[in-house]
Amino acid sequence: MSSSTHKNTDIIDALDDATEVIPFNYSITSYGADYPVDSLVKRIENGDILVPTFEHEERLEEDLDAFQRDYVWPRSKADRFIESLLLGLPVPGIFLVKEANGRLLVLDGHQRLFTLKSFCGGIINGKEYRLTGIQERFVGRTYKELDIEDRRRLDDSIIHATVVRQEQPTEDWSSIYVIFERLNTGGISLQAQEIRMALYHGPFAATLREVNDFKDWRELIGQPSKRLKDVELILRFFALVYHHSEYQSPMKDFLNRYMASNRNLSVEKKAELVSLFKKTTGLILAALGKDALRPERAINAAFADAFMTGVARAILAGKEPDAQRIIAARGALLAGDEFVAAITTGTSQKPKVDKRISEAVAQFVG
Repeated sequence: MSSSTHKNTDIIDALDDATEVIPFNYSITSYGADYPVDSLVKRIENGDILVPTFEHEERLEEDLDAFQRDYVWPRSKADRFIESLLLGLPVPGIFLVKEANGRLLVLDGHQRLFTLKSFCGGIINGKEYRLTGIQERFVGRTYKELDIEDRRRLDDSIIHATVVRQEQPTEDWSSIYVIFERLNTGGISLQAQEIRMALYHGPFAATLREVNDFKDWRELIGQPSKRLKDVELILRFFALVYHHSEYQSPMKDFLNRYMASNRNLSVEKKAELVSLFKKTTGLILAALGKDALRPERAINAAFADAFMTGVARAILAGKEPDAQRIIAARGALLAGDEFVAAITTGTSQKPKVDKRISEAVAQFVG
């Protein structure tokens, strides 16, 4: 087995996402609210409004995982936004979602809010924030250097917010997920797992980040995925190991519900998941090497979720497979036409999920 990791994490995932539609059977309420700029900035600083930025690494416990990627506005756009407020011009509104504890999460408007917080705080991207490329009277000014009248006008400028709250169901935020998918206009289009890591932030999200850094997993999967495809594959593994019997397509909704139900993971359950993941990936890597999850050049997500589930179910059944069994099972699975079909196209369809999981489990558990 080579000790070096793959340079890239190329994951083929034939879920047919474009045709996967999450049923919208929810009760939501929304209302409008007008916030002065100084109130918005103060709420952000106090943690009452969370404006997350995407980071792959674990953050402080009180911080959110991100569902907005890194700040993408060019300075010219940010400065013109500030100028519009200084001139009293109307600006686009923002969308917020209200948590049960009253805290507000940003659904859409991160770029505007980050710009406001940065300008009022005097720093943007590690540098002093001085206005440029706008009307001469404002050029070169920091927030503190604005004329008092201009600063008051900015502080009193109104940003309109649409605040959304999901009333039913109470156990997950599936409707918020769907709304965010449709509202995500702030920069690069986000992937499903990036949204989940924000909406379902907590101990389970932290556990997914933690095990994603395990050495054996990184040997199998390659370098960390900037779009969290590796984290999503871990989520699929846990969901299919423990809740395959409840699977209904689309896969996105299945994963949303599983992550929501495990959001506040107990210490005991975390220890179980971490141990199972570590043992599963360790056995696979030791038997097959770093290409174990690559039927061809790239990682096949459907093959990975089935093969790893099969090994894990054997472990849970007290039938930990040896290297010979793991090698033989991989060969047998990939030699079967029906199994190959189940990992090739339309892989979120229930018959194909059931087929590949049942065959993989049969290879290891019998």
